Amino acid sequence: MMDIRLATLDDASEIAAIYRPYVEDSTISFELLAPTEAVMRERMGKVLAKLPWLVCEQSGVMVGYAYASPHHDRAAYQWSVDVSVYLRQALQRRGFGRVMYSELFTLLVQQGYYTAYAGISLPNAASVGLHRSFGFEPVGIYRNAGFKFGAWHDVAWWQKPLRNYVAPVASPSARIWHT
Repeated sequence: MMDIRLATLDDASEIAAIYRPYVEDSTISFELLAPTEAVMRERMGKVLAKLPWLVCEQSGVMVGYAYASPHHDRAAYQWSVDVSVYLRQALQRRGFGRVMYSELFTLLVQQGYYTAYAGISLPNAASVGLHRSFGFEPVGIYRNAGFKFGAWHDVAWWQKPLRNYVAPVASPSARIWHT
């Protein structure tokens, strides 16, 4: 049984635990030190008032999370978001990421967002495949964007339209879902 729900600040510890191996053991994240529960709670607090973080649970155990964050601060970017999804590494490729992204994109459309972007450190065939399956298209590569584990790494940027591009009638809603 899979349950997708909105994350709360009380989920920060489990989210930090899921994220930790991506920081400590891979180049998927360009962070060099895994964020603590307090740091993760602070990050979530800055975004949750406006954008969704989702968690996926199976039999009461958190298996992953997905979230949106502002693409950039300048006002003209307000209709665009960056998205990410992370799973417990032992539970990858079982459909959890797909279900969370589907729900996340539905919420973002309801809020009035137009474009989702994803940055993927290379190589990462699993993430590229997931994003392609959702209609993301490559828009460019930042060459040698990060130095981690003694080597330079590229980041590919991907873009997904969430709706037809027409002149927006209003700014995206800060929050339209119920907790």
